[in-house]
Amino acid sequence: MKEKVIVVDADGVLLDWTYSFTQWMTRHGYPKVDVHTYDMAEVYNMPKVEIQKLIRIFNESAAIYNLPPLRDAIKYIRKLHEEHGYVFHVVSSLSNDYNAQHLRTKNLQNLFGITTFEKFIYLDTGADKDEVLRDNYGDTGCYFVEDKVENAECGVDCGLESILMMHTHNMGVETYESIHRVWDWKGIVNIITEL
Repeated sequence: MKEKVIVVDADGVLLDWTYSFTQWMTRHGYPKVDVHTYDMAEVYNMPKVEIQKLIRIFNESAAIYNLPPLRDAIKYIRKLHEEHGYVFHVVSSLSNDYNAQHLRTKNLQNLFGITTFEKFIYLDTGADKDEVLRDNYGDTGCYFVEDKVENAECGVDCGLESILMMHTHNMGVETYESIHRVWDWKGIVNIITEL
């Protein structure tokens, strides 16, 4: 499995979820107060329960079908797939709602191609990935691309080779030395193909 499978998060790795969520929140009258944290309750200065409800509403809305790609993701994911033969397995904490999952799948296939993705695993909004990573990819040594530090560390603990997609919210966070840090998919291609 390690040779040709790359396990990926979707939001903040393949897709620019934050940009779309920010636009959606602005349209609904919620201005940002802090842009340097992963915690949306802090970004919007509201109770966790309230922001979690809004995130779920957004994730289950038609907006999830039109998220833009993150940075240079299209070019380099296609390169990994078409030139190097890799396929991608998505592990995304999106929603348990079937329609939201269907829209996410279509969004990814429209941006990156139908054959790029071999498997989609969707978890509930904000759910931990520990069990899924351990049960499906434990000790495989697969590359795992994630933007949340805790999930990248979980990947290492489960026997994957974690790559952390850098954002302003995670660049100062301490993590395992073995986790690769990159700002874009070109950096990931360089790691995987050892250029």
